[in-house]
Amino acid sequence: MKFKPKNYSHLVGLKGFSKELLTNHFKLYEGYVENTNKLMEILLMEDKESPKFAETKRRFGWEFDGMRLHEYYFDNLGDYAALKKSPLQEAVEKDFGSFAQWENDFRTTAAIRGSGWAILYRDHWTGSLFNIWVTEHDVGHLAGCSPLLVLDAFEHAYMLDYGIERKNYIAAFIENIRWAIAAERFDNAREYVPTEV
Repeated sequence: MKFKPKNYSHLVGLKGFSKELLTNHFKLYEGYVENTNKLMEILLMEDKESPKFAETKRRFGWEFDGMRLHEYYFDNLGDYAALKKSPLQEAVEKDFGSFAQWENDFRTTAAIRGSGWAILYRDHWTGSLFNIWVTEHDVGHLAGCSPLLVLDAFEHAYMLDYGIERKNYIAAFIENIRWAIAAERFDNAREYVPTEV
């Protein structure tokens, strides 16, 4: 199996995101796809007892998650439409008190110092929603949860357009959320019911 980079050129022209910023970001994403494929080839060929195999296995999560998180991110960007009455909207209000409280929490999470990701997750066990900060692509994810909304908070995602003013980038992101995609992800994140012993 070989992964192919998705074409996100339709995002060029998105309000608050320059063509140069997006084009550079697409190239970075394509690098994650390319490296994921390279690592898969090495893992197929390499002696399973070798240190190279072990180190390649460790690196695989970084490259794969870098690829996949960028896909979540680009997929949930586009023409803004408010979150409609839906199971996701009901869950946001239940778990955060209101949409405004969710948004404030998400903005605050995305503004945490350092590079990383702000992710709205749904827990498969309880159906609960959490806004989480993930520092590295492959570190800090919540086990048993599905990402519904992903914001890239690494400097490459905003510095060309916003310098160090990440809060302005976060505002541009919020204004370009494709809530239909987040709602679809919510609907597809089935709850897990553990089997009783």
